[in-house]
Parts: sequence; structure tokens; C-alpha cells
Amino acid sequence: MYAVIETGGKQYRVEVGTELEVELIEAAPGDSITLDRVLLVADGDESTIGRPVIADAAVEAEVVRRERGDKVISFKYRPKARRRVKKGHRQELMILRITDVKLGGKSAAADVRKAEAAAKTERQRLEEAAAKQAAEDAALAAKLAKSAAPKASAKPTGKADAKTTPAAKSTAKAAPKTAAKADTKKTPRAKTQSGAADAKPASKTAAKPKAKPAPTKKDE
Repeated sequence: MYAVIETGGKQYRVEVGTELEVELIEAAPGDSITLDRVLLVADGDESTIGRPVIADAAVEAEVVRRERGDKVISFKYRPKARRRVKKGHRQELMILRITDVKLGGKSAAADVRKAEAAAKTERQRLEEAAAKQAAEDAALAAKLAKSAAPKASAKPTGKADAKTTPAAKSTAKAAPKTAAKADTKKTPRAKTQSGAADAKPASKTAAKPKAKPAPTKKDE
């Protein structure tokens, strides 16, 4: 629902929530005022036109603040008379916020409140449905996680066994080879060392008899 009002010699199209600048009105910021010069009221496809105003229509507004408009320069000049007058003017303005548009028993503010309540209930219904769906999804995810936990725990053990058994086999196979190699490496050395030790004294003893002096003439 909207209306066309007249104030300060000007016409304005307003609806609930509209803010507009009007000529100065004798009211303080925060006051509520009623504008009774309503020229037209339209509600959907229905409209009421005043001649010149509608008797049972009114527009309620709240005074937001008081301001001053932009400066307007007024310059007057009279030729051949040396008359020049320059003036500046700033109009006093009032900022209004429309709170309700009434026509007979209808109220635009009541319709707006009903629409807001319906939108709020619809929003709450959607939020509740979303919360319910989120709870169901969380329960399903927890159930799937519990069912997948034993499988996940069983897989690593099998892999570990598969990995450890070849390693054990390889170590078991490698152990005799390394031991045999160690024996083969150690035994020749021991034999050579013992042979060398035995050979050295034998050579010395064998060399001593050969070093006997030859018989002399006196012995003969």
C-alpha cells in the first residue's frame, strides 16, 4: 500500500519505511506526526482518489532529524540604476520516516507485520528442517565410521605380517651364508698362521746341523 501526500506545497509518494525531506514542520526529532492531506491511496489493484483529499485517510510519520538544504544564490540586477543585490538562502528541512498508511479500517503497518511474521515462521521452519537433516547426516557419518574401523584395523596387520615374513626368511637365509663365509675366511688365515709358525722353527732347526764346521787336520 502506498499514498500520495501533500506538505509544504509539494507532493510526495510514500509507503511504510520511506524517508523523505519536507519543508520545516513544528516538531522535534523523535516526535510522531500525522499528515492528513492525502491525495491518493493505492492498495494492490484498488485505488482511492481524493477530491482534493481523502477524508478517512491519514499517513503517520516519525521525525528523524532536522537539516538545512544546499545554499541557493539569489541575484537581482537593475540596468542603468546601479542596483545589484546578491543573497544566499538555505532552506530548513525535516527528515521524516513513514510508519503507517491508513485508509478506513486498513493499515499498511499491520500488513507489513503480518508479512514479516510469515517470513519469520517460514525461515524458522527451514532452519529447523536444515538442523534435522544435519543431525541425520552426522549420525549416518558416525555409523559409517564405526563400521569401517574394524576393516581399517585388520588391513595393516595383514600387511605387516606379509612384510615381516619375507624379511625373516631373508634374514634366516642370509645368516648361514654369512656364518659360512666367516668360517671360510677365518680358517685359511688360521691355517696359514699356524703353518707359518710351524715352518719357521723347522727351518731354523734344519739349518743348525748344516752349520757344523768342517774337520781340520788336527782332528784327523
